[in-house]
Amino acid sequence: MHQLIQADGQPHYGQFAAAPELINYRDYDFRSPMGRPQGALAKWRRFHQFQYFGIISDQLIGGCALANLSLLGVGFVYLFHPASGRMIKRQFKLPLGLGTLFSQNPNQGVCELRWGHNRLRLENSGPSLEKHLSVTLDDGTSIEARFSEREPAFAPMCLCTPTAVNGWVYAQKVAGVRCQGHVRSSLGDFDLGTIDAFAHHDWSAGYMRPETFWNWACLSGQVDGQRVGLNLSCGVNETSFSENCFWLDGELIKVDGVRFAFNRDQPLEPWTITSNDGQVALRFSGAGLHQERVNAGLIASNFKQIFGRFTGELRPRGRQSVRIDQLWGFVEDQYAKW
Repeated sequence: MHQLIQADGQPHYGQFAAAPELINYRDYDFRSPMGRPQGALAKWRRFHQFQYFGIISDQLIGGCALANLSLLGVGFVYLFHPASGRMIKRQFKLPLGLGTLFSQNPNQGVCELRWGHNRLRLENSGPSLEKHLSVTLDDGTSIEARFSEREPAFAPMCLCTPTAVNGWVYAQKVAGVRCQGHVRSSLGDFDLGTIDAFAHHDWSAGYMRPETFWNWACLSGQVDGQRVGLNLSCGVNETSFSENCFWLDGELIKVDGVRFAFNRDQPLEPWTITSNDGQVALRFSGAGLHQERVNAGLIASNFKQIFGRFTGELRPRGRQSVRIDQLWGFVEDQYAKW
């Protein structure tokens, strides 16, 4: 598919085998809830985009996100050292996104944030299907991490769903891929290949609900010689189609609706995550978290991303169950008004 938005101004909806070449949101026939056509300013204000790259291993956990919220450009990066419990984290908020750059091509282009001597950069390369994270911070921290969906072959989750009365969301997700590169920081120097790090990746954009929430779960690792990845959510991307899935050696397996049971006031306490079709039965125990709270009137966020360990089972239909035993991963509890 060349472009997500068709000639009639409507998106292609559904799950796709590959990403569109361009998320041409400016061609969308954007209407008010009462059906009135909206102009370029409204299209710019309501369009939001974000990209996330996560790193998972027994020795190091990391995450970096960039978001274009029209009125605000947002970025964060963190590193967590499980053995010591120490953590490095930085957050950036740039009015009107000044100092940021966002490509609308999920597989080809650059998303970047610059602030002083700090740079967060996510580059996607179409020919190699490679995703590359590059971070340089003014405290000397540097991250160079990358993975490819081509070797070994991997089937990303790509879908577009209708959202609320007048929107849509395109989401593209990957988990369960090995990660290469290096990290240098006050937590130590790490070769990501040597420590057997895995990665996950999220590229999402569209006209999202003006006020929304979601829970999300992701893991990446190896179980009995098999590469395993997981992507589950509740609250977004569930209208007509669902992003819920897991991967076994790069093969995508769809999952039904998911229930997250947890204590919102104590997010490090255990979570229970189960799917309606019985393919997922997991328990998550938190080890640390990254959180942000913003309440700026037109924009607000209460964001918690917790990293910890999963135990339980994945039960693909007609196959042997995959036993998950203390595998590192992430969950989120997020409220957003934008």
